[in-house]
Amino acid sequence: MLETPRSDRGMVTSPHHLASQAGLDILKEGGTAIEAAVAMAACLAVVYPHMTGIGGDGFWLIAEPDGRVRGIDACGRAARAADPSLYAGHAAIPTRGALAANTVAGTVSGWEAALVMAPGTLPPARLLRDAIHYAEAGAPVTRSFTETLAAKRAELAGLPGFGEAYAVEGGRLRQPRLAETLRRIAGEGLDAFYRGELAADIAADLADIGSPVTAADIAAHRASEVTPLSVEAFGATLYNLPPPTQGLASLLILGALDRLGTLGPQDGFTHIHLLVEAVKQAFLIRDTHVGDPAGMTLDPQALLDDQAALEAMAKRVDRARALPWPQPPSAGDTTWFGAIDREGRVVSVIQSIFFEFGSGMVLPRTGIVWQNRGSSFRLAEGGWNPLKPGAKPFHTLNPALARFRDGRVMAYGTMGGEGQPQTQAQIFARHVIYGEPLQQAVTAPRFLLGRTWGEPSVTLKLEDRFPPETVAALVQAGHDIEMLPAFTPTMGHAGALVRHVDGLLEGASDPRSDGAVAAW
Repeated sequence: MLETPRSDRGMVTSPHHLASQAGLDILKEGGTAIEAAVAMAACLAVVYPHMTGIGGDGFWLIAEPDGRVRGIDACGRAARAADPSLYAGHAAIPTRGALAANTVAGTVSGWEAALVMAPGTLPPARLLRDAIHYAEAGAPVTRSFTETLAAKRAELAGLPGFGEAYAVEGGRLRQPRLAETLRRIAGEGLDAFYRGELAADIAADLADIGSPVTAADIAAHRASEVTPLSVEAFGATLYNLPPPTQGLASLLILGALDRLGTLGPQDGFTHIHLLVEAVKQAFLIRDTHVGDPAGMTLDPQALLDDQAALEAMAKRVDRARALPWPQPPSAGDTTWFGAIDREGRVVSVIQSIFFEFGSGMVLPRTGIVWQNRGSSFRLAEGGWNPLKPGAKPFHTLNPALARFRDGRVMAYGTMGGEGQPQTQAQIFARHVIYGEPLQQAVTAPRFLLGRTWGEPSVTLKLEDRFPPETVAALVQAGHDIEMLPAFTPTMGHAGALVRHVDGLLEGASDPRSDGAVAAW
């Protein structure tokens, strides 16, 4: 996939082609980019259930036609009963099972908050129509789903309801209980997920599976509008979400890269080495400071505004040698998707259930698979990301957006835990710094420091399409290299959209995913 799709009336991209088509249909019916994004979000929750779902969290960036950039934090907090005593006898919070399902799911509240920001004309029943259909009638399963299910079956098969919920028949996955839940949301309103009869059923489900999340926890949840973080770099203002996301790391990488000077050829040693080293510097800050904003001592926007601090960060990068990298990795699965409407509104959204299939706990009445985002908390009294009742967990999720001085607006992102800031930086660098067409920038070979899927690892992974001389130079500089096959899903499922000042739209979808750009 090398040619960049172009149009001028509206465009969407997502990691599943059926979700992209659902979003485009909304645009064709006069819907806004926000309405299209909600339709895609709901559809992805059905057709890509190993990656995302309504039992997870979400974050939004919205570039309005009037120049404003708005953010939405739809992160659920830890249950009131979720404190270290709940995990007595555990060295860490389990990543699967009822005790992993310890935070409220914020995704649906993010949909509602976004729709309030720019009210459209289409009712929830229309926005969720395709998702309901695919859940009820069944959707053809993807290779990504099939391979992930096979890889995780032994780990998850023993959890109540999991095998029944994800039983594939005739190459299709039907989810009738989830279909009914989506139908209830469409009929009762999005707020019904948190307050009302549906919320009561969800709370009863959580109690039945042994989760500490209660009806009171769910009813207390609200998505919030937040001021996005920003940094000036490469002739643009770059935006991302504030903590508890790792948006700060994404911006620090490009902020440092802008101050590193000559980067060399795009597939050469200098470019790749400096990007990797900028990632390390950003992650050192992230892993020390970023978590629940209520417990942070660092002001992330003040750091991004501090030119001397960004210069000092860049100077800590050795242009010839790799910094030793023993940092622990984190897992995660996610979906990023974006939309642009005829008014010029650009939306960048990311939502996730954290690990593949989240906690693995499928709620018996409502068919919702609940996230395990709260397993990222530490069982500690203080320090980084400690478990506390009502705390927000650290999030790898972070949608990205850029406004250029020439009038362009770019929305971009990816799934992939540790890989999200890295992939964002690579796509941005190829398209903006080196001028590669958008689709080529997404298709191009990528690196990953650490991991997103698979066994724990801190190696620098390279797709095998990089020039051999670049690989050899990276080894010589001290990087611990691991070669991976071309177009491996380990490198994430990325996407990007650009709106030019004359109204021309460009989009890209990752050939590593099941996605597509849909436009008119």
